[in-house]
Amino acid sequence: MESSSSHPEGSPEIVFFDLETTVPSRAGQRFWVLEFGAIIVCPQKLVELDCYSTLIRPKDLSVVALKSGRCDGITRGAVSNAPVFEEVADKIFTILNGRVWAGHNIQRFDCVRIKEAFTEIGRPAPVPVGMIDSLGVLTERFGRRAGNMKMATLAAYFGLGQQKHRSLDDVRMNLEVMKHCATVLFLESSLPSVLNAKWRNPSTIVTRSRSNGKLPCREENSRKSPPTTLGYHRAVPYTRGSLGKMTEGVLKKLLCKAQETKSFSNLLKHSHSLLR
Repeated sequence: MESSSSHPEGSPEIVFFDLETTVPSRAGQRFWVLEFGAIIVCPQKLVELDCYSTLIRPKDLSVVALKSGRCDGITRGAVSNAPVFEEVADKIFTILNGRVWAGHNIQRFDCVRIKEAFTEIGRPAPVPVGMIDSLGVLTERFGRRAGNMKMATLAAYFGLGQQKHRSLDDVRMNLEVMKHCATVLFLESSLPSVLNAKWRNPSTIVTRSRSNGKLPCREENSRKSPPTTLGYHRAVPYTRGSLGKMTEGVLKKLLCKAQETKSFSNLLKHSHSLLR
């Protein structure tokens, strides 16, 4: 993966990345990185320039399940012949270092795991020039109208398909979710008195207690998490589809607005020039 030179000088690219890890079953156990996936995105056009993904073999294979509960989950057999982290560390460092990092809940999870992995092999971790955690940005700007703000819930809300919990698929889904949220916010800002009122009006919100224990039949009338097993019309990999060119630039405007919010001033400290 090489850095693109097609964007203006001084405007670093955005790297959306995601890790798949083991889940500790008891206190004291650590997270082991099983997969790294990333896409490099042009900040001016929000198009994917390049991508990279690799499975990673932990030093202790016994921590990986023989079978996965997910249809596309990572099993012990899948990583048994994969490179260890040290063998792909140079590539991962090159991808991440000096770029704007983006992802869902990366500040609390993925960034910590990356630092741990590099520390374990005695190497300095890559450093971002800015960070966009879509969990925080979307919670602040889009609100919880889609439910619990997990990636699977947001994807279901927009009909983007089921989250696969594989790194490369998930980062592409992350970008599409942000485009959709930005477009909705753009439309609402164009007709604030018409579009904003509908989802914010408490009378349209139906909770379990107000429906006598029954779930509402209309998805838009509930602010609880939508189911993740609905029939969807689109699948990964994603295309721009009916959103077309309208989504280009809209996400940048959303992220610029996020910079104006005090709670995000530190989050996007170095990426404001990128997203103007």
